[in-house]
Amino acid sequence: MLDPVLRRWVDPPLNRAGAWLAGRGVPADAVTLAGLAVGLVTVPLLGGGHYGAALLVILLNRLIDGLDGAIAQQDGPTPLGGYLDIVCDMAFYAAVPVGFALASPTNALWAALLLASFVCTATSFLGRAIVAAQRAEPDDGAHGRKSFFYAAGFIEGSETILAFLLFCLFPSAFPWLAGLFATLCFWTAAARVVQTYRSTSCGRR
Repeated sequence: MLDPVLRRWVDPPLNRAGAWLAGRGVPADAVTLAGLAVGLVTVPLLGGGHYGAALLVILLNRLIDGLDGAIAQQDGPTPLGGYLDIVCDMAFYAAVPVGFALASPTNALWAALLLASFVCTATSFLGRAIVAAQRAEPDDGAHGRKSFFYAAGFIEGSETILAFLLFCLFPSAFPWLAGLFATLCFWTAAARVVQTYRSTSCGRR
């Protein structure tokens, strides 16, 4: 929901940095993998209760994630690049609940619920993209140039990172925050299913 708005602010400096890095031969795929490596550091940090450091690592991961896309835009996104980007994003998103589960036994149930909700949002997102590709549906471009159809939703990348930051700022409230965010993720997944049903139903008439 917030992604198109935030892109207007963050894309110009990221594109300039991406052009500079691309001009020096830095490959986008390598940056993507480096971002995942950085992001996975959140697991031991959160597990050890180092929430401030984990917050900084989360922000660094997102900065690197923005840079890989900006580098790729210089020559155009590739199928492999888009594939690596979404795989690394989902792996990072899953790492944060795991870290909180390790931090405290009371977090485990809520972290599991959050992971379940992430599975639903990821599946609905990628499944919608598959259907759109099969039907040759155009992307509205609101989320920038992508290598595949981007299924918008109430909970997207920006909202997820905002939730992660709140988890780190208020770790004692993780069960409540995770439960609320998981509910919004389930809602988003359900809305995408409805959207896909309506899209395919209209196409049959």
